[in-house]
Formats: sequence, C-alpha cells, structure tokens
Amino acid sequence: MLPRGDFIFTIGYDGPAAVVDSQAKRRYGAFSTKDLAEKGLFRAAYSSAIYSQDPAELAAVVEIYNRIAGASLTVNSPLDRLFGVFPVDVKRAIAL
Repeated sequence: MLPRGDFIFTIGYDGPAAVVDSQAKRRYGAFSTKDLAEKGLFRAAYSSAIYSQDPAELAAVVEIYNRIAGASLTVNSPLDRLFGVFPVDVKRAIAL
C-alpha cells in the first residue's frame, strides 16, 4: 500500500502506479484529516479518512462538508463517487 501522503494526493493512475500531486503533498501532507476538510480540500480529506479507516474521521469530513457546502450527506452516502476516491492496492507512485 502507498504511504498516506501519496494516497491522499493521488490524482490518477498510470498502469500499476499512482500519479501523485507532489506540490499538494508537500504543502498539505502534514495536515490532519480535519485540517484538510477545514481548508476545503475535501477529496484529500476523504482520502485521508479512507486511508485511516477511522469512522470518526469520515464522520468529521461529512460534517464539515455539509456545513460548508450546505449539503445533507451522511456517512452512508456514495462519497466514493462524489469525491472520485476508491481504495486501490498500488505499490508504486509517480510524482508530478
């Protein structure tokens, strides 16, 4: 599995490798899941919550998203489709 920073800033895949936004990773890689969500980086925040497998982190992302976006999502909503994040077992990363 990829390290946390690579996983949360993956922007796509090139064959068996994840393509990582290295500038975003460098700038926001140390942020917590909640900090990412508060900054409006919802895709990265959702990815971080998925990576941690902590239901509390996922609930925090949904709560912050609902507050900022004026939405009414739940943790059971199809968030993977909304944010375009699916857990994929990749071992290599390409930094852009």
